[in-house]
Amino acid sequence: MTAAVRDLPPPSTLRTADLLRESTSGIRGRPGRAALSLLGIAVGVTAMVAVLGISAASQAGLIAQISSLGTNMLTVSPGRDLFGNQTRLPVESVAMVGRIEGVESVSAVGAVTGHSVRRTDKVDPQDTNGIAVLATRLDLLDTLGGTVAAGSWLNPATERYPAVVLGSVAAARLGVDVVGDQVYLGDRWFTVVGLLGTLPLAPEIDRAALVGWPVAQSTLAFSGHPTTIYERSADAAVTSVRAVLAATADPENPQNVAVSRPSDALTAQLAARSAFDQLFLGLGAVALLVGGIGVANTMIVSVLERRGEIGMRRSLGATRGQVRAQFLAESAVLSGIGGVLGVLVGIAVCVGYSLSRDLPVTLSLAAVGAGLAAAVVTGIVAGLYPAARAARLSPTEALAAV
Repeated sequence: MTAAVRDLPPPSTLRTADLLRESTSGIRGRPGRAALSLLGIAVGVTAMVAVLGISAASQAGLIAQISSLGTNMLTVSPGRDLFGNQTRLPVESVAMVGRIEGVESVSAVGAVTGHSVRRTDKVDPQDTNGIAVLATRLDLLDTLGGTVAAGSWLNPATERYPAVVLGSVAAARLGVDVVGDQVYLGDRWFTVVGLLGTLPLAPEIDRAALVGWPVAQSTLAFSGHPTTIYERSADAAVTSVRAVLAATADPENPQNVAVSRPSDALTAQLAARSAFDQLFLGLGAVALLVGGIGVANTMIVSVLERRGEIGMRRSLGATRGQVRAQFLAESAVLSGIGGVLGVLVGIAVCVGYSLSRDLPVTLSLAAVGAGLAAAVVTGIVAGLYPAARAARLSPTEALAAV
């Protein structure tokens, strides 16, 4: 008895190389169907990698912008009283804010009401194009950290004469692209001496025509009351300065003063983008699920079509576990190929987006790995039922169905 057992052949084995070769035979034999099946997987992985990559690039660019602009600027503006009437900041509020401990620079603009800026005097005065006329102090650009795109900023001479500096949006709406042109402001011509670059922390300046404080008072009936005060302080002093800013700007009515931090709006964009990222990741997961269903359907059809092959292998000694492993491996390979294609396309989308927007190219290895892992896991899950069904077929039943 013992000798007879020793003479039995060794159990059937399936080496890894043989398993991979067998798992790819079905894919090679039906390339069209395999391509359609892995397409859903590729789309899902592309969406996931692209969303994570684009989000990382956008956030890196926004964080870099916030860092360069600084988060130490606060703005002060008048609010409304209990009756809903617009209040006014005191004329001396700018000087008072400048005396707060920790304040490094302060400037202001004042709205010049009752006047519009037009390209010519033939344009209807009611057609303002959304351009505000603002009286400005000379130190405004230094406080905001702005730049002059063309021409020059106001100086002690030009602030007293009909000279105007246009924000980037205002210049585009008026059709002014060179300095030296004239615009009709109020009831007289003003010479454009400068065009500003974009100011992300003060978008209201982008849509404004800026004139000197003295000329606004002398020729445009400007009251001298600031409507927005811009203040920069040391980073460590921002919280303490903010706590006393309203009471300092308007000691009599601090409750009517609005204090804000412009960089908070940029920071909020990060949270908003994260919410959209979750939405698109969900859509990518849905596409991945649909791809998994397609793979499962393909594998079920493959089992039905290859019953003869399954029966022959079982007759030659293949175990149920080996048949199950073959079809699971085929499903995983099929999804893995889709995952690789999806990752490549997703990376291409990320790089193209970053280069087109002049953003840093940020590729997350974790996102790439997660995309590939999700594809393979989806393939394995999708192949569980077809593999189990193939393994349950007996040799006689499989061969009889041929």
